Amino acid sequence: MTTPERTDANLFTVPVDDPADDRISAFTDLTDVRLRMSREPKEGLFMAESIAVIERAIAAGFDAISVLTEPKWLEHLAPLLPRDVPVYVGSEAVITATTGFRMHRGPMAAMRRRTLAEVDEVTDNADWIVVLDGLVDHTNVGAAFRSAAGFGAGAVLVTSTCADPLYRRSIRVSMGTVFQVPWTRISDSQDLSGFANLALTPDPTAPVLSETLATFADERVALVVGTEGAGLAGSTLAKADARVRIPMSGGVDSLNVAAAVAVACYAVAQSRANRSTKC
Repeated sequence: MTTPERTDANLFTVPVDDPADDRISAFTDLTDVRLRMSREPKEGLFMAESIAVIERAIAAGFDAISVLTEPKWLEHLAPLLPRDVPVYVGSEAVITATTGFRMHRGPMAAMRRRTLAEVDEVTDNADWIVVLDGLVDHTNVGAAFRSAAGFGAGAVLVTSTCADPLYRRSIRVSMGTVFQVPWTRISDSQDLSGFANLALTPDPTAPVLSETLATFADERVALVVGTEGAGLAGSTLAKADARVRIPMSGGVDSLNVAAAVAVACYAVAQSRANRSTKC
């Protein structure tokens, strides 16, 4: 076992040359999705991948526990990390053997999770929000967060059956925007009082979203989106204030859920902006 040493005034670097080194156990088997989905929340950590994502996580107030990196990334990490965070430095071969893949996007940081906020804390100041109901694909969850952040949603709520927004793939696809927009989990049946619930559906008989939004111009809006394929449950649709659709043509009945969230968020953002202009 090598001895920790500081190679930079701002970093606490620790050379590692053994993938089985217990000190880097947080980074082992990162490609095993089932293992990481159970292990990371249980251990109170998540993985931030790349300099940009690590920077956004730290800027959002998350604490780094440790970092695994090749030497070439040290100068980029130096301005970001407190001096007491161990930075484990290894060769490409050692890191690949540890994580299970080539970390070409940059360093990996094990970050400490925070206790999730109550729904009211997250939504109090939100004019409109996005609700992800049962999305199981981490890529779609990350893309949905990126759209929500990019179009100005005040918060994102994810149901108990929704994939983890802090899973590595979700964070990466979101480009770290999961750290920008407030979010928390809700129960699948939780009442979103205080918001007009607009449930997105591919049903061709449902009203068009952009037209329906005018009806709720003076209300706070919750855009509710269902899982890939099956969509929203009948009970969720029944509780909605309105079922809405994105108009389609060319024989296409629906969009991928990530694309649908992007289009729907744009529609809501434009509706809110037009309302402000008219006031």
